[in-house]
Amino acid sequence: MDNSSALAIPLTIAGLISVTITALLGFFYAPLVNADSWNAPEAYRILYWHVPFAWASFLSFCLLFLGAISWYVRRSEAGWTILVIGSQLGLLFGLGVIISGPIWGSVEWGVPWDWGDVRLNSYALLTSVALFLVMSIRSQPDGEETRDTLAAVGLFGFVLVPVTAVATTLWRNRHPGVILRESEETGVDLEIKQVMGFGALSFLLLFIGLVLLNYWIYTLRRELEEENRKIDKEVLS
Repeated sequence: MDNSSALAIPLTIAGLISVTITALLGFFYAPLVNADSWNAPEAYRILYWHVPFAWASFLSFCLLFLGAISWYVRRSEAGWTILVIGSQLGLLFGLGVIISGPIWGSVEWGVPWDWGDVRLNSYALLTSVALFLVMSIRSQPDGEETRDTLAAVGLFGFVLVPVTAVATTLWRNRHPGVILRESEETGVDLEIKQVMGFGALSFLLLFIGLVLLNYWIYTLRRELEEENRKIDKEVLS
């Protein structure tokens, strides 16, 4: 077991503990936001998970992008593995955003989803790309043609990351702006920033742990498949 695989399980466990602490801090430590700036100040607490979920999903799609490039340029098995892991984590964290966001929106806005909001819809499309990749990887026969096609889809999905990230600033509809910026609109203070920052670090820790854990699992799977092929050749010979 190398250093990365040895760290995989401890980092994942530490990440899970940290995101749990983030939720507890959000509910019991962080103060309410300015009631004059938000319709449902208590519902704001779900954003301590919602926002780090979104940041982690963007990291996942960056990982997917690196894997797709590595596959195209070097035909690297490691690159393909990174693409697979990026799509899976993109779906995991993306669903976290898609689930937590409408819960907050239904209370704050009165509706769970606004189909006229660019950021909401671009993010839904981004998560749909991750879902398509995960389902296709599981259902389609593995081969260079399949991998090339899915890598191209992954590159398209990555294009949506900057679009979604800047949509809040360029196209303002229902979705709030940069909530860590203290202003009359956001009404956040130091404790809120601290908890949000701790949440970001917690989800980053979980993201790294899950990347290492999944990469270790896929490496073991490849080694097992290789050993099985060697055994089959010996039996046939």
